[in-house]
Amino acid sequence: MTDPATYARYRAAMTPILHAYRGDFGCDFIVAEALRGVEDPKVNRVFTIGFPDQATKERFFADEKYLAVRAEFFAPSVASTQILAELVPIKNA
Repeated sequence: MTDPATYARYRAAMTPILHAYRGDFGCDFIVAEALRGVEDPKVNRVFTIGFPDQATKERFFADEKYLAVRAEFFAPSVASTQILAELVPIKNA
């Protein structure tokens, strides 16, 4: 994140859209020091985000309102992103 104020506006604007898709943030960390595993020393935010299923996640990230918020606030406030992992729950048979 290169502009915390604009990033905060992004989070405020996208959260109602996220909740409309029954998504939510889990853990959310502002990183002060990374001891290992960070390729880019500028990594300063790590969070988890969850959805009820893969299809809902895909609809959220394709939503026109979300894409407009992302373009207005996220793009100018974040220099780069990395997806560290994507977990898919296994349903019991």
